[in-house]
Amino acid sequence: MTYLRPSPRLWRCRQAQLATVGIPTAVAAAAVGALESTQVAVAGFLVAVAAIGTVAAVMHRRVLAWGYAERGDDLVVRRGVMVRRIAVVPYGRMQFLDVTAGPFERAFGLATVRLHTAAAASDARIPGLPAAEAARLRDRLAALGEARAAGL
Repeated sequence: MTYLRPSPRLWRCRQAQLATVGIPTAVAAAAVGALESTQVAVAGFLVAVAAIGTVAAVMHRRVLAWGYAERGDDLVVRRGVMVRRIAVVPYGRMQFLDVTAGPFERAFGLATVRLHTAAAASDARIPGLPAAEAARLRDRLAALGEARAAGL
């Protein structure tokens, strides 16, 4: 089975989110440390930069772990770095679909498709799709869901 992946722009979006939080944090760590001494300021800044680098590496792996595949009777969504999760959602079980886009996603022209089923534990979402592709996928899945649910 060939999994389709989110847009590479999703990684750039996540980098922008991290920079929005990480850069002020590193500067604040250096500023607070500067009240004590220059060595403490440098150490605080280096620790903050190391933490940002670690978070960036984990975020990159998370972005690469997302994938989805449209099959004949269902949609398969995979995610997870340490714990791999694969959700198989039959088209006939889909109740409704959301396409959402936060401020960062909108800035990068991306959207997230979220599938809702009767199961409370269902967490089938596909982030990082170009907005037009997300709308196309939503319409296609809705049509397939209606066609499959008609026989129930």
